[in-house]
Amino acid sequence: MKKKTPHISLTNQLALFLAPFLALQWPITHFLYPQLPIPWEPLLPGLAIFASAYLLSWAAEVAEVDIPPALALGILSLAAVAPEYAVDIYFAWQGGQNPAYIPFAVANMTGGNRLLIGMGWALIVLVYAWKFRKQEVVLEKRMRLETGVLLAATLYSFLIPLKGTLSLIDTAVFFGLFLFYFSRLLKSGAHEPQAEGPVAVIQRWPKFPRRIFVLSFFTIAAWTIYAASHPFAEGLLTLGRHWGIEEFILVQWLAPIASESPEFLVAILFALKAKPTASFNTIISSTVNQWTLLVGALPLAYTLSRGGFHSMAMDSRQMAEVFLTSAQSLFGVVILSNLRFSMKEAGILFILFITQAFYPLVEPWVGVSSVYVRNVYAFLYLGVTIGVLISSRRLRQDFMGMARVFFNFR
Repeated sequence: MKKKTPHISLTNQLALFLAPFLALQWPITHFLYPQLPIPWEPLLPGLAIFASAYLLSWAAEVAEVDIPPALALGILSLAAVAPEYAVDIYFAWQGGQNPAYIPFAVANMTGGNRLLIGMGWALIVLVYAWKFRKQEVVLEKRMRLETGVLLAATLYSFLIPLKGTLSLIDTAVFFGLFLFYFSRLLKSGAHEPQAEGPVAVIQRWPKFPRRIFVLSFFTIAAWTIYAASHPFAEGLLTLGRHWGIEEFILVQWLAPIASESPEFLVAILFALKAKPTASFNTIISSTVNQWTLLVGALPLAYTLSRGGFHSMAMDSRQMAEVFLTSAQSLFGVVILSNLRFSMKEAGILFILFITQAFYPLVEPWVGVSSVYVRNVYAFLYLGVTIGVLISSRRLRQDFMGMARVFFNFR
């Protein structure tokens, strides 16, 4: 009996229509109305970036049919964070022309990383536990690749606030870690679970229309991200000045939320379908990419913009932001080293993130400098990390065992 080809539901048809529509609305609108008032200036390009992230993810998933699964996973993880790269690299490039933009590059990078770990990781556990009445998430051993590389990137990142700069040396180290990660990914045979929804149906299309779909969505997304990253970044700065909100805060949190929301939604959907490893893989792959490829790209973009070998110099606030991000990342890697993530650990990670992220809103009433508070939170993360390692011999063994990923990962 001939197998019936599934059809795309009306809801999925609507999604496949809305995503490219929301992406293309910005290039068209910007061509017709080059100067838009607040709040449309950051809102419309932000929506375009948000939609483009979906287009990239769908195109990468459909492409799994025509390329090796491990390579597809790498492309998918890169596609998911491409919008974040575009905005952050724009700030770094502009920083080469105007030093006032350097803090925004650091703000976007640190905000994106802390958002992924502090909210993304925690939400997966909380959603999974709520749906299936579980107290912890147990991951597959193949996740040791991501945790091992993330550990190496995190440990090296502590040197950045000590140096007070981001340089081409950092680019070489972080790019090297990414290449190591990507090469091991290709050898691992790891792959994303079978696609569902409209992607699963499109993967069954004949080769020619399937490849046209992939090429079209990649092209639309790439063009839109290129066209929207500049006005979105500048629109955030204008919005902050217009509404009296510090630009640094908007760039640090609003920009990553716009560009990384699709990853969060995909990860949550996997968690709701009892696929915790797939859910964590979505978020942790993006975290690894941001801690390696993105951070390494910032001084490279800055140097190319300056036209010579120059380092991005950071002030005390930016150094405190990087130090806090490194400390949070180390805590996250430690509690994940045993490939188990409990409700308690997720709650601690989430509370620490939320309270420090929203502190600038109450800073005027509290009267304590946010730079001081960031350093306090950083040492709090480190203190909790040391306490966890001291109290659990098994966790110490698992944490030390992650180093073996560089020598005998399978």
